[in-house]
Amino acid sequence: MASSIPEMLRADCKCEDMAKCVLGLKELDINTYKTLLEHGAMTAERLGELLGRERSTAYRSLQNLISAGLVYRETRSISIGGYYYEYVAIEPVMVKEMIRKTIDQWYHKMNDLIENFDKELLAQ
Repeated sequence: MASSIPEMLRADCKCEDMAKCVLGLKELDINTYKTLLEHGAMTAERLGELLGRERSTAYRSLQNLISAGLVYRETRSISIGGYYYEYVAIEPVMVKEMIRKTIDQWYHKMNDLIENFDKELLAQ
């Protein structure tokens, strides 16, 4: 993945690259999200099986996705008592809007910094 904006502009970036960059995700997080979309709600244990990873690794990825707002968990009751969690991916159209909003916020922040560039540069 490119490490600077000029590199990104020259590189052959994919949607996943952009999503990782903008939302601060890792490759495993993208794979986790895609698996949830493909298979529907599931436990961290089942997700780990599908990803070929330990449950704890799948759980860490789920926590990253929850923090980013791409996944939420639902509590399911067990008939003999107790409960468990299933994890659900939000729809891609919602992710697209999150990315768009984040990029817009970044653009406005960078634009404000550019406006003050010469003043800040001379003040140092």
